[in-house]
Amino acid sequence: MKKILHLISSFRDDASYTIKLGHAIVDRLVEANPGAVVEELNLITENYPHLDAPHFQAFLTPTAELTDLDKEATSYSDKAISQLMDADFIVIGSPFYNFGIHSALKAWIDHIARAGVTFRYTANGPEGLVKGKKVYIALASGGVYGDGPAQAYDFNGPYLKAVLGFLGMTDLQIFRAEGLKVPELQEHSLENAIESISL
Repeated sequence: MKKILHLISSFRDDASYTIKLGHAIVDRLVEANPGAVVEELNLITENYPHLDAPHFQAFLTPTAELTDLDKEATSYSDKAISQLMDADFIVIGSPFYNFGIHSALKAWIDHIARAGVTFRYTANGPEGLVKGKKVYIALASGGVYGDGPAQAYDFNGPYLKAVLGFLGMTDLQIFRAEGLKVPELQEHSLENAIESISL
């Protein structure tokens, strides 16, 4: 039985294009994998704490030496990594905020990026340890950043591809609903993005 982890990082609920596009990707995955189990994780309401000194220090402490405070500091990370490792497919909704990702998604990434757990350094360079996953990004933006003159301002899709690839998730596709604030594009932007989904 396949497992799908759907991450939401938009606060716009039913008005969110990334949530709509993410659900469309999940629907295609379920259609292609009958019986698949979907776990939806709303990073806005889950409110992962931003990385701070106690979190970081706990991440570096050997398991046998963790105090109760350390275990509390790593609890979000432990849960997030468990959910990630348990999934076959990861669908990430990522709205375009000020050229990048929402801070809630960044906080989640900071909790799953743990040396010795999801990546390690070797004599041959860094090695991602989150392997065998397929990742799909549902990205939405008011302008067009996937190509053209504004592409240099896209720190959303390329960042996710880089950081997730660093952790071992190199099988990644990005589906874009772009031009949502461009009058001549906005009417069909989401529809075109959904039609572009190929798994």
